[in-house]
Amino acid sequence: MGQKVHPKGLRLGVIYNWNSRWFFSNKRAYKDALISDLKIRESLMKKFMFASLTQVDIERAIKKITVILYAVKPGMIIGRGGKGLEEVKKIVVNHLSSEKKNKDIKIDLKIEPVKRPYLNSYYVAQTVADKLVRSFPHRGVVHNALNRVMEAGAKGVKIQLGGRIAGAEISRREKYFQGTIPTSTIREDVEFMRYPALTKSGYIGVKVWICK
Repeated sequence: MGQKVHPKGLRLGVIYNWNSRWFFSNKRAYKDALISDLKIRESLMKKFMFASLTQVDIERAIKKITVILYAVKPGMIIGRGGKGLEEVKKIVVNHLSSEKKNKDIKIDLKIEPVKRPYLNSYYVAQTVADKLVRSFPHRGVVHNALNRVMEAGAKGVKIQLGGRIAGAEISRREKYFQGTIPTSTIREDVEFMRYPALTKSGYIGVKVWICK
């Protein structure tokens, strides 16, 4: 009863790939690389929120790190004359742990555009949360998002809000559906994301499932 599995975790290795792709047999190196990956990802997501950065993939080789950024507005990350890329490089270098000592480590940056943003669960959740923070009526925001996702060509979409919705005294959960979301079918491409919206009356959690 009520035991939920993360939709991406369930499908890892079947239809989804890992966001960090590397392997170290040395336990210390593995721990350091994992922590630095988390810090790099968190810093980049915060820094380039304005460009609607949706995902950061990190690949490591012996003397090379490849960072792939997926953004709705890639031009805003690159900046004039590639200034933004230098900032990305600085963030990556700052969070490297033991590799920092190796001066000859190569950092490769790739920026990929998100062609259909309304099929990306992170972008949809972020859009809904931003509007809730700006005190838009929640039902209108959610129904607008549902329609945009279905127009983009999704099979189904589910959005759940949880918290003091519209400043209510007692927190509650509201679910909105359109189309079909077969969450248990492993071969079905279901994207999931959760995103917090800090409103005047407290946090509202936004969860989005999109079946492509």
